[in-house]
Amino acid sequence: MDKIKVLLVEDEKTLAMIIKDTLDDEGFDVTLAYNGIEGLFLAKVVNPDVIVTDIMMPKKDGFSMVCELRRKRCTIPVLFLSARSSANDVVEGFELGGNDYLKKPFGMAELVVRIKALLHKIVVCPVEETTFTLGEYVFDSITQTLSCHGEKTLLSNRESEILKRLCINQNRIMPMKEVLLDLWGDDSFFNSRSLHVFITKLRHKLSNDKSIKILNIRGIGYKLIID
Repeated sequence: MDKIKVLLVEDEKTLAMIIKDTLDDEGFDVTLAYNGIEGLFLAKVVNPDVIVTDIMMPKKDGFSMVCELRRKRCTIPVLFLSARSSANDVVEGFELGGNDYLKKPFGMAELVVRIKALLHKIVVCPVEETTFTLGEYVFDSITQTLSCHGEKTLLSNRESEILKRLCINQNRIMPMKEVLLDLWGDDSFFNSRSLHVFITKLRHKLSNDKSIKILNIRGIGYKLIID
């Protein structure tokens, strides 16, 4: 079986080597980059299975690097590493196209589990419906766009993932814990607040059609209904 290719983008060289050695021992094939510019170049050359990147780096930070990758329609899953842990930082990382977020300092065993979890989601994800009609809107989960009367709104990666789950569960409760474990990796209070922020943004983006409602079922989850 081919080794899983990981592109690690980390400017702290000592930490980068510790992570690389750990992942090497776990059977991964690790390529190192020390800033976002090198990361962009190597992402194209190596075509990794997963990108693990720090945020605060010289020349080009991790957020800017991932934003540029997503603009180029690169779908490689990204795990952000950062000492920054405010809700805004986490939300921004997901909005720019990140798939997971691990706060420094972290245990190497957790990093390995998170990487494997990202790959597992890709491998086992079944074929699903990708276009949904929501009242006056049409939602395309592939292009991550909402269309209404000829006008298109681009959704962030995280907004699109949540809205897709709401659509699949229309008129049924979308369990909050299930979404948090699937998209965030744990169901902590901190992450539940982040989810609520995304729900609020989706309500605003769907507000031109008053028949569309996303209900908060307190302590359980959310429900998409169309009157």
